[in-house]
Parts: sequence; C-alpha cells; structure tokens
Amino acid sequence: MEPTARRLYRLVEPIHLVTYFADEPTDALMALGHRNYWDGYFAGRAAPLGRVPAEVVHAIFYNFADGEVARHIPRVWDTATPEMALAAREKGSVAALRRILGDLADAPGLARAADLATRAATSAPVEGRIMYAGLRVLPVPEEPVARLWHAATLLREHRGDGHVAALVAAGIGGTEAHVLHALSEGIPAEKFGRVHHLPAARLAAVVDGMRARGLIDASGWLSDDGRETKERIESLTDDLAAPAYDNLEPSELDQLIGDLEPISAALDAAGSR
Repeated sequence: MEPTARRLYRLVEPIHLVTYFADEPTDALMALGHRNYWDGYFAGRAAPLGRVPAEVVHAIFYNFADGEVARHIPRVWDTATPEMALAAREKGSVAALRRILGDLADAPGLARAADLATRAATSAPVEGRIMYAGLRVLPVPEEPVARLWHAATLLREHRGDGHVAALVAAGIGGTEAHVLHALSEGIPAEKFGRVHHLPAARLAAVVDGMRARGLIDASGWLSDDGRETKERIESLTDDLAAPAYDNLEPSELDQLIGDLEPISAALDAAGSR
C-alpha cells in the first residue's frame, strides 16, 4: 500500500508544477524584465531566501551543476526584488490554475482542499528545512486557488528539503541524483532533460564514478545496489515528508485526497501546462 505521504505528493505536485510548466508564471516573471526562463525560475524559487549569494542557493537547491546558479543569482535582483518575484510567480500560477481547472477552480472541493492542505502545510516542523522555512514566513493567501497553490508549494519544498537530506545521507550528489532517477525510469543519462546539456566528459565522469561505487553495472543501467539505493532514498523521503500530515485526522486526510483527485487529474491531463 502506498504511503500517505507518497500518495499526497502525487496529488499535490501537479498543482505546484504549473509554476514551471505553464506560460502564465513565466510570462509574469518575464514582465519584470528578466531575460529568459531560467532567470525567472531562479528569481521566483529563490525569492523566499532573500538576497543570498549564489553559493547558498546552489547548496540549498542541491542538484544544479556547478556554475548554473551563478549565471542568474544575484544578477536577477538587479532586475526585480524578491518581493516582486514572489508576487509575479503567485499571480501567474493562479492564472494558470484557473485556466486549466475551469469550473473546478470555483468548486467547493477546491476550497476544502485549500483549507486542509494549508493546515497540513503550515504545521510541519521547520528544523533543517531551509526552503520550507523561507516559505513558511510568507503570508497565506485568502483566495482559495491562491491558497491551494501556496499550500502545494509549501508541501513540495518541505518534501524537497527532506529529499536533499536523504540524498546526502546516501552519499548521492546533485548530478548523481539526476542520473539515478533517469536510469531508474529507463532513460539514458545523456538523454535526461536535467543533465543532457552538460558537457559529455563531465556527465561521463559522474556515471563512471557511480559505476565504480557499484551503483551502475557494466550494461550502463542501475545495479541491484543502485536500485536499492534509489528505493531507500525514496522511502526515507516519504518518512521525512509524513509529519506534514500529522495535523489532519484520518477522515480529513480522506477528504483531502478525495477533493484533490479531480484537481490533480485535470492538471495531469494538461501536463500542468
């Protein structure tokens, strides 16, 4: 049986993914004067941290290659403040959700889901959760669609903080995490979207290092140890995400799942675009 935290992750994640996949959030951030998609990505996602150096964002985000963050941070703050980036990201994400969800956006189930998800999202422990803690100090929106998006963002970054902790505990670096995930999905590392742009020699060195540690076998796919490592990381990530839902009664969890299912299905069908 799928753990509750994993099931909720599958239902909550599509709500937040409009932030990165839909046109409206990107357009709203570009309207601030940013040059390209990645300027907007780093400005919007890093904004809760304030004007911290690129090295700090790189450490917290964990899985970007060396130098990628520094191409955007801190320069994006010369274009627009973190407060402006936060407002643009929320406005664009809410517009995208309303477009994709149609009548569901004003249905009673969405408002219930927003309330229950917000209770969960604002009750999780903050210790060791840097991205989550940065978001927790932001005001919770009153409008239901905005509140649901905000709660989904909190839950997503809370889980993400735990996932980074699980990766560190397993000795898996940022680029290695992408390779591990790609191979577990049957995708060659050099064709995986998050790392395919890296210089071939750099990516090959990562793969060779994982092979030397027994995570990848001679065929180029995950070894038994590699698959077990991936499963152990995901299981620990679920365990670390679970406390976010401890504040909800079993009946409330069932209600939240039931209300999120049609919302998530509509977003999945649209690819959160």
